[in-house]
Amino acid sequence: MGRPSEARALRHAGRSGIEVNADYEPTPSPSQEGSRAASPVPLLGGVRGGLVSARPNSRCELEKLAFIALGSNLGDPKQNVLRAMDRLQELSDSPLIRSSLWQSTPVDCPPGSPSFINAVVGLLPGPCVTAESLLDRLQSLEQEFGRRPKSVLNEPRPLDLDLICFRQELRDSKRLTLPHPRAHLRRFVLQPLSEIAADLVFPGQLLSVRQLFETLHSPEKTFRLNR
Repeated sequence: MGRPSEARALRHAGRSGIEVNADYEPTPSPSQEGSRAASPVPLLGGVRGGLVSARPNSRCELEKLAFIALGSNLGDPKQNVLRAMDRLQELSDSPLIRSSLWQSTPVDCPPGSPSFINAVVGLLPGPCVTAESLLDRLQSLEQEFGRRPKSVLNEPRPLDLDLICFRQELRDSKRLTLPHPRAHLRRFVLQPLSEIAADLVFPGQLLSVRQLFETLHSPEKTFRLNR
Protein backbone atom coordinates (compact mmCIF):
# COMPACT_ATOMS: atom_id res chain seq x y z
CA MET A 1 0.00 0.00 0.00
CA GLY A 2 1.17 3.55 -0.16
CA ARG A 3 2.61 2.82 3.17
CA PRO A 4 4.70 3.68 6.17
CA SER A 5 8.25 4.23 5.01
CA GLU A 6 9.38 1.30 7.12
CA ALA A 7 6.62 -0.97 5.89
CA ARG A 8 6.80 -3.70 3.29
CA ALA A 9 8.44 -2.92 -0.01
CA LEU A 10 6.64 -3.18 -3.30
CA ARG A 11 7.52 -6.72 -3.91
CA HIS A 12 8.29 -9.57 -6.06
CA ALA A 13 11.66 -10.53 -7.89
CA GLY A 14 13.36 -13.52 -6.59
CA ARG A 15 12.86 -15.93 -9.43
CA SER A 16 14.23 -15.59 -12.93
CA GLY A 17 11.11 -16.72 -14.76
CA ILE A 18 7.79 -18.52 -14.68
CA GLU A 19 6.16 -21.22 -16.69
CA VAL A 20 3.75 -19.97 -19.33
CA ASN A 21 0.59 -21.89 -20.15
CA ALA A 22 -2.25 -21.41 -22.59
CA ASP A 23 -3.97 -18.89 -20.34
CA TYR A 24 -1.17 -16.39 -20.69
CA GLU A 25 0.55 -14.52 -23.50
CA PRO A 26 4.13 -13.20 -23.44
CA THR A 27 4.77 -9.61 -22.45
CA PRO A 28 5.02 -7.28 -25.46
CA SER A 29 8.22 -5.34 -25.90
CA PRO A 30 8.36 -1.91 -24.25
CA SER A 31 8.05 -0.22 -27.65
CA GLN A 32 4.94 -2.25 -28.43
CA GLU A 33 3.56 -1.55 -24.99
CA GLY A 34 4.17 2.16 -25.38
CA SER A 35 2.33 2.29 -28.68
CA ARG A 36 -0.55 0.28 -27.23
CA ALA A 37 -0.85 2.73 -24.33
CA ALA A 38 -1.66 5.46 -26.83
CA SER A 39 -4.71 3.62 -28.11
CA PRO A 40 -7.89 2.59 -26.27
CA VAL A 41 -7.37 -0.38 -23.96
CA PRO A 42 -10.12 -2.87 -23.12
CA LEU A 43 -10.83 -2.55 -19.42
CA LEU A 44 -12.11 -5.21 -17.09
CA GLY A 45 -15.54 -4.43 -15.72
CA GLY A 46 -17.79 -5.80 -13.01
CA VAL A 47 -18.99 -8.20 -15.68
CA ARG A 48 -15.81 -10.05 -16.53
CA GLY A 49 -14.38 -8.92 -19.84
CA GLY A 50 -16.70 -5.89 -20.11
CA LEU A 51 -15.75 -2.24 -20.35
CA VAL A 52 -15.89 -0.20 -17.18
CA SER A 53 -15.20 3.28 -18.53
CA ALA A 54 -13.22 5.31 -21.01
CA ARG A 55 -9.70 6.24 -20.00
CA PRO A 56 -9.09 9.82 -18.91
CA ASN A 57 -7.97 11.61 -22.06
CA SER A 58 -5.68 14.21 -20.54
CA ARG A 59 -2.88 14.43 -18.04
CA CYS A 60 -4.95 16.95 -16.09
CA GLU A 61 -7.71 14.36 -15.61
CA LEU A 62 -5.21 11.69 -14.58
CA GLU A 63 -3.80 13.97 -11.91
CA LYS A 64 -7.18 14.06 -10.15
CA LEU A 65 -7.11 10.31 -9.50
CA ALA A 66 -5.63 7.98 -6.93
CA PHE A 67 -3.86 4.91 -8.36
CA ILE A 68 -3.73 1.64 -6.48
CA ALA A 69 -1.68 -1.45 -7.31
CA LEU A 70 -3.30 -4.79 -6.49
CA GLY A 71 -1.52 -8.10 -5.99
CA SER A 72 -2.34 -11.58 -4.76
CA ASN A 73 -0.48 -14.90 -4.60
CA LEU A 74 -2.48 -16.87 -2.04
CA GLY A 75 -5.81 -18.67 -2.37
CA ASP A 76 -7.41 -17.83 -5.73
CA PRO A 77 -5.28 -14.84 -6.78
CA LYS A 78 -7.23 -13.98 -9.92
CA GLN A 79 -10.58 -13.93 -8.15
CA ASN A 80 -9.08 -12.07 -5.19
CA VAL A 81 -7.93 -9.26 -7.49
CA LEU A 82 -11.18 -9.12 -9.46
CA ARG A 83 -13.26 -9.06 -6.26
CA ALA A 84 -11.03 -6.37 -4.79
CA MET A 85 -11.51 -4.26 -7.92
CA ASP A 86 -15.25 -4.44 -7.43
CA ARG A 87 -14.88 -3.35 -3.81
CA LEU A 88 -12.61 -0.45 -4.78
CA GLN A 89 -15.34 0.80 -7.09
CA GLU A 90 -17.27 1.63 -3.91
CA LEU A 91 -14.54 4.13 -2.99
CA SER A 92 -14.64 6.01 -6.30
CA ASP A 93 -16.85 8.93 -7.32
CA SER A 94 -16.58 7.84 -10.96
CA PRO A 95 -16.30 4.48 -12.76
CA LEU A 96 -13.13 2.68 -11.77
CA ILE A 97 -10.39 2.59 -14.40
CA ARG A 98 -8.98 -0.96 -14.53
CA SER A 99 -5.90 -2.43 -16.14
CA SER A 100 -5.58 -5.94 -17.46
CA LEU A 101 -4.58 -8.71 -15.09
CA TRP A 102 -0.90 -9.66 -15.17
CA GLN A 103 1.01 -12.62 -13.77
CA SER A 104 4.40 -11.67 -12.35
CA THR A 105 7.35 -13.36 -10.75
CA PRO A 106 7.83 -12.67 -7.03
CA VAL A 107 10.17 -9.84 -6.04
CA ASP A 108 12.17 -10.03 -2.80
CA CYS A 109 9.95 -12.86 -1.54
CA PRO A 110 10.82 -16.08 0.33
CA PRO A 111 12.14 -18.92 -1.88
CA GLY A 112 9.39 -20.92 -3.52
CA SER A 113 6.80 -18.14 -3.30
CA PRO A 114 4.04 -18.52 -5.91
CA SER A 115 3.60 -16.07 -8.77
CA PHE A 116 1.43 -13.01 -8.31
CA ILE A 117 -1.61 -11.78 -10.14
CA ASN A 118 -1.32 -8.01 -10.42
CA ALA A 119 -3.34 -5.06 -11.69
CA VAL A 120 -3.65 -1.31 -11.22
CA VAL A 121 -6.80 0.75 -10.87
CA GLY A 122 -7.49 4.48 -10.89
CA LEU A 123 -10.27 5.89 -8.74
CA LEU A 124 -11.65 9.37 -8.17
CA PRO A 125 -11.55 10.17 -4.45
CA GLY A 126 -14.48 12.04 -2.95
CA PRO A 127 -14.00 15.69 -1.97
CA CYS A 128 -13.56 14.84 1.72
CA VAL A 129 -11.22 11.88 1.17
CA THR A 130 -7.55 12.28 2.09
CA ALA A 131 -4.61 10.05 1.24
CA GLU A 132 -4.57 8.91 4.87
CA SER A 133 -8.28 8.07 5.00
CA LEU A 134 -7.97 6.15 1.73
CA LEU A 135 -5.02 4.26 3.17
CA ASP A 136 -7.23 3.29 6.13
CA ARG A 137 -9.84 1.89 3.74
CA LEU A 138 -7.24 -0.08 1.79
CA GLN A 139 -5.82 -1.62 4.94
CA SER A 140 -9.32 -2.60 6.10
CA LEU A 141 -10.01 -4.21 2.74
CA GLU A 142 -6.78 -6.21 2.94
CA GLN A 143 -7.86 -7.52 6.34
CA GLU A 144 -11.32 -8.34 5.01
CA PHE A 145 -9.66 -10.54 2.37
CA GLY A 146 -7.71 -12.40 5.06
CA ARG A 147 -4.49 -10.40 5.28
CA ARG A 148 -2.78 -10.95 8.63
CA PRO A 149 0.25 -9.33 10.25
CA LYS A 150 3.24 -10.82 8.48
CA SER A 151 5.50 -13.28 10.24
CA VAL A 152 7.97 -13.46 7.31
CA LEU A 153 8.93 -10.53 5.11
CA ASN A 154 6.95 -10.52 1.84
CA GLU A 155 5.32 -13.86 2.53
CA PRO A 156 2.40 -15.01 0.31
CA ARG A 157 -0.79 -13.04 0.88
CA PRO A 158 -4.37 -13.08 -0.36
CA LEU A 159 -4.45 -9.36 -1.15
CA ASP A 160 -1.93 -6.56 -1.31
CA LEU A 161 -3.07 -2.98 -1.98
CA ASP A 162 -0.42 -0.32 -2.57
CA LEU A 163 -1.35 3.35 -2.81
CA ILE A 164 0.89 4.47 -5.67
CA CYS A 165 -0.15 8.11 -5.82
CA PHE A 166 -2.99 10.28 -4.59
CA ARG A 167 -3.75 13.09 -7.01
CA GLN A 168 -0.49 15.04 -7.19
CA GLU A 169 0.00 15.17 -3.44
CA LEU A 170 3.26 14.46 -1.62
CA ARG A 171 3.71 12.67 1.69
CA ASP A 172 6.85 11.79 3.63
CA SER A 173 5.84 10.55 7.05
CA LYS A 174 6.35 7.43 9.12
CA ARG A 175 2.95 6.24 8.00
CA LEU A 176 2.85 7.14 4.33
CA THR A 177 5.18 8.05 1.49
CA LEU A 178 3.71 9.44 -1.73
CA PRO A 179 4.23 8.83 -4.50
CA HIS A 180 5.21 5.28 -3.61
CA PRO A 181 9.02 5.34 -3.43
CA ARG A 182 9.56 2.18 -5.50
CA ALA A 183 6.66 2.24 -7.95
CA HIS A 184 8.82 3.66 -10.73
CA LEU A 185 11.20 0.70 -10.40
CA ARG A 186 8.67 -2.14 -10.61
CA ARG A 187 7.48 -3.71 -13.85
CA PHE A 188 4.44 -5.23 -12.14
CA VAL A 189 3.30 -1.67 -11.37
CA LEU A 190 4.43 0.24 -14.46
CA GLN A 191 3.19 -2.28 -17.01
CA PRO A 192 -0.48 -2.31 -15.95
CA LEU A 193 -0.34 1.39 -15.08
CA SER A 194 0.90 2.21 -18.58
CA GLU A 195 -2.29 0.66 -19.98
CA ILE A 196 -4.54 3.13 -18.17
CA ALA A 197 -2.38 6.16 -17.37
CA ALA A 198 0.55 6.21 -19.79
CA ASP A 199 0.85 10.01 -19.70
CA LEU A 200 0.75 10.33 -15.91
CA VAL A 201 3.83 11.90 -14.34
CA PHE A 202 4.43 11.09 -10.68
CA PRO A 203 5.16 14.10 -8.46
CA GLY A 204 8.92 14.55 -8.36
CA GLN A 205 9.46 12.62 -11.60
CA LEU A 206 10.31 14.08 -15.00
CA LEU A 207 9.31 11.05 -17.09
CA SER A 208 5.79 9.83 -17.76
CA VAL A 209 4.67 6.34 -16.75
CA ARG A 210 5.09 5.23 -20.37
CA GLN A 211 8.66 6.57 -20.48
CA LEU A 212 9.51 5.01 -17.12
CA PHE A 213 8.27 1.65 -18.39
CA GLU A 214 10.09 1.89 -21.72
CA THR A 215 13.41 2.66 -20.00
CA LEU A 216 12.99 0.16 -17.15
CA HIS A 217 15.70 -2.46 -16.64
CA SER A 218 14.32 -5.17 -14.39
CA PRO A 219 14.68 -8.96 -14.04
CA GLU A 220 10.94 -9.30 -13.43
CA LYS A 221 8.89 -11.45 -15.78
CA THR A 222 5.28 -10.51 -16.48
CA PHE A 223 2.59 -12.16 -18.60
CA ARG A 224 -0.79 -10.68 -19.40
CA LEU A 225 -3.85 -12.85 -18.95
CA ASN A 226 -5.76 -13.53 -22.13
CA ARG A 227 -9.31 -12.31 -22.00
